[in-house]
Amino acid sequence: MRDTRFQELAAQLAGYSTALRPGDRVLLELTDIPEEMGVALIREVRAAGALPFLRLNQTRLNREMLSGAVEEQYEAIARHRMAEMEDMDAYIEIRGGGNAFEFSSVPQKNMATAMKALNPVSQRRIRHTRWCGLRWPSEGMAQQAAMSTEEFEDFYFHTCLMNYGALRPAMKRLAEMMEAADQIRITGPDTEIAFSIKGLNAIPCAGECNLPDGEVFTAPVIDSANGHISFNVPSLFQGIPFDSIRLTLEDGLIVHAEAGDKTAQLNAILDTDSGARRLGEFAFGVNPAITKPMRNILFDEKISGSFHLTPGQAYHVADNGNQSRIHWDMVCIQTEEAGGGDIYLDNELVRHNGLFTSPELAILNPIHS
Repeated sequence: MRDTRFQELAAQLAGYSTALRPGDRVLLELTDIPEEMGVALIREVRAAGALPFLRLNQTRLNREMLSGAVEEQYEAIARHRMAEMEDMDAYIEIRGGGNAFEFSSVPQKNMATAMKALNPVSQRRIRHTRWCGLRWPSEGMAQQAAMSTEEFEDFYFHTCLMNYGALRPAMKRLAEMMEAADQIRITGPDTEIAFSIKGLNAIPCAGECNLPDGEVFTAPVIDSANGHISFNVPSLFQGIPFDSIRLTLEDGLIVHAEAGDKTAQLNAILDTDSGARRLGEFAFGVNPAITKPMRNILFDEKISGSFHLTPGQAYHVADNGNQSRIHWDMVCIQTEEAGGGDIYLDNELVRHNGLFTSPELAILNPIHS
């Protein structure tokens, strides 16, 4: 029996998220998802008067390609994909796959080769299309989240189809507060870090570019971050699981990084290029329906009561000048249950133990609070 939520999600993507218009060219990049969802999405794109273009992937085949990646090959792939992307007005990606660790054994140099070649295509998509990306629920994702498959699917569709318009006014107010500030200071267990965000845009994300969504982001002034920080949310990057990442920064540069038995792999990624050891993003996580780690960054970066700092590429809408082939959101939850912590804007306490202090922002606090 066809799941009616497929059509609802397709309508959300074609309508609210990417605001498709008649004549728009839309690239649909679909990886390991049910055919019924792909059909629903194509029909919604057509219903908007737009033109769908389809790229189908399979995770295991992508892994095999990356396992033998060479520069000449991926430069040619990038040329073809850039020509395609330059012809698009919008882009929707839905990425499934049962094994979150499928790419864990791909050599780091191969990943770097592919990322170097394909990064300009990603930047073209981010800067010049209306885009939205999301994962597709799987048994593997449910297992990582310590949920039954049915429970996780219900959670997934709830967070993707929630009323983001109701959150937007509070998110916009938080963005205004951030844009009026100079300094951010973050304290918590094994965390004491400060940096400037003066002159940088703050962007509320309410269901346009990701589903689920719920963050307000900016970027640190590139040479301003000083201190140390410990991240308490497990992180999966390039198919490698990391726990308990700790960074020390001096004048914006990550001078020390450790992650237990993954310290060597962490530093190899941070040595990808010169921008990988500088921060390209800071964000508050503000989705009140997401309150615990899922071991999936598209969920975890939106956890209400969390923040994330991001080694690597800055977004062009909040551009601090940092350029890199990586963009790695590292998440810390500051709720009381997770150990607590405070965030200050210009020495004014704006969030204590994961709860915003201003009544204007209360709707962004975790639902269970």
